[in-house]
Amino acid sequence: MTKRYQGSCHCGAVRFSFASEEITKGIRCNCSICLRKGAMMTPEPIPPEQFTIEAEDGVLGLYQFGSKTAKHYFCKNCGIYTFHETARKPGHYRANLGCIEGIDAFSLDADVFDGRHLL
Repeated sequence: MTKRYQGSCHCGAVRFSFASEEITKGIRCNCSICLRKGAMMTPEPIPPEQFTIEAEDGVLGLYQFGSKTAKHYFCKNCGIYTFHETARKPGHYRANLGCIEGIDAFSLDADVFDGRHLL
């Protein structure tokens, strides 16, 4: 069953929503940035037509490194990583489960993706 999820950064300046199957687990990645930020993400990539972003002017920050395929977004006000466009499926998103209303990321099991050895 498809469910609509809502999320935001800590200060609320960056908001997002998406439709997906019910989230019952997460995914972690061991690449250099994901290892450092420690976030658990949505288990499946979210197609762009199912992902809506609302952000106040000038607050959505972007960080890229390496091949610059993945796009890591964060709030410039509060610094929270909210979501990213994936390297494996460019244009598709994964969201930080800690930013999604009604989800306790600490209560979910997580798979680990070996992003460290992706390329």
